[in-house]
Amino acid sequence: MVNGRRATKGQRLKQGDRVIFQGARHWLFDSPVAGVNGRVTTVYEDAEIIAVDKPAGIPTHGFSARDVDTLANFLVARWPELSCVGRSRWEPGLLNRLDTETSGLVLVAKNQPAFDNLREQFRRRRVNKKYIALVWGEAAPSGSISLALVHDPTDKSRMQVINESGSNRPRLRSWHARTSFRKLASSNEMSLLEVEMQTGVTHQIRVHLAATGHAIVGDTRYGLVNYSTDLERHFLHASRLEFAHPASGKSIALDSPLPSELRSFLERMKIVD
Repeated sequence: MVNGRRATKGQRLKQGDRVIFQGARHWLFDSPVAGVNGRVTTVYEDAEIIAVDKPAGIPTHGFSARDVDTLANFLVARWPELSCVGRSRWEPGLLNRLDTETSGLVLVAKNQPAFDNLREQFRRRRVNKKYIALVWGEAAPSGSISLALVHDPTDKSRMQVINESGSNRPRLRSWHARTSFRKLASSNEMSLLEVEMQTGVTHQIRVHLAATGHAIVGDTRYGLVNYSTDLERHFLHASRLEFAHPASGKSIALDSPLPSELRSFLERMKIVD
């Protein structure tokens, strides 16, 4: 409010105006608000790093203090010192991010040296990242997808494969992306894949698989609108991370089993026993 009246869009302040903020006090904070989320499981912890199992349905982080139900809120509640670690105050110690509906492993650094070391490993593609995805159609036994991605010019929250003609290259920044997969099982016009990311572009797996005609089951953004299931999320799970420990250099391999809702869906579809 300005001078006791609701501010209007485009209203300019002038000398002597009195501004009153109306809203929750934590909206003015410059870092995530601590919030305990009992659904998050700690998979691994030592003096340098933490690995947690993020459930589907919560974002990895928010973009303002108004976001209160994210993994970042849980992290600063459990480990307050993480607020000073990382590149952004909204991403405390976070080294990888998962889409809201994607479950699985998220790696977190407990101090800045560990963060810098692991971030460099990610940048140099020395971190092995594997996912489990269920897609529509009969996929090949194995394959590799190498397609550059750009932001959709009509919706910045979406990604799309770059126009092969190159007509959008002068105007849009593109990211090289490479994804490989191998088929684990198939049934009922669906294929269960183990997917490995050689790069880390936003929505990479979802866009790459959809571009090859094998959209992820349950993906309402990039998937097939004429296909529906009783699955209340998309079927993508970050199942494995392999990296060198930032202090000892020792090889670390962490695994996350499929959540129960994904496992039961596979059984109902008779893809696994």
